[in-house]
Amino acid sequence: MKNIQETKDTDLPDSIAAMRRAAEAARLIAIQTGTNLIIVKNGKLTRIPARALREAAPSSDR
Repeated sequence: MKNIQETKDTDLPDSIAAMRRAAEAARLIAIQTGTNLIIVKNGKLTRIPARALREAAPSSDR
């Protein structure tokens, strides 16, 4: 698999930053609404409770 930074598609490297922004937005929304965040970890669906997200968030995000 090639490094994403070495691609000829100029939009692909920027997609990483967009995915990081989307993930952060999802975490903040889960914290604000008190809902679980669902992720895939090691190939399995995993629920992260809002409480755990709050504890892991920087104090300015709470």
